[in-house]
Amino acid sequence: MAPRWESNPNIRRGRMVVCTLHAHLVFTPKYRRGPCTDEILRRCEEIMRAVCADFETELVEFNGEADHVHLLVHYPPKVALSRLVGSLKGVSARRLRQEFPGHIRKYLWGDHFWSPSYFAASCGGAPLSIIKEYIENQKRPG
Repeated sequence: MAPRWESNPNIRRGRMVVCTLHAHLVFTPKYRRGPCTDEILRRCEEIMRAVCADFETELVEFNGEADHVHLLVHYPPKVALSRLVGSLKGVSARRLRQEFPGHIRKYLWGDHFWSPSYFAASCGGAPLSIIKEYIENQKRPG
């Protein structure tokens, strides 16, 4: 007998929760100086995939330009996004500075690589207008 539902790889199932959480993250290097080359971006993606695996999250998509990177992350509700971001930025900064010291030193000084700020947006699922309409149309008792 076939199941009544189709399996969806974007839906995480736990003992007490069923969820699908995606976040779009953007990181910029300190002073937006633009130290990223194709080689640095490839290595940065490898490092960030490993960090995501440690957090039991999935780096769905990664890309960037000389002065910023974009990530699409699929994460479980037990992961605090701010802690994930801190690890992604901290580990990648340390490793990139170790592996590309001469190149990065031309653009950045001190012990910093990433700007302390970042952009995060929830994404996936239905648009907010649809969810708002769905909630408004619930049949309230009485």
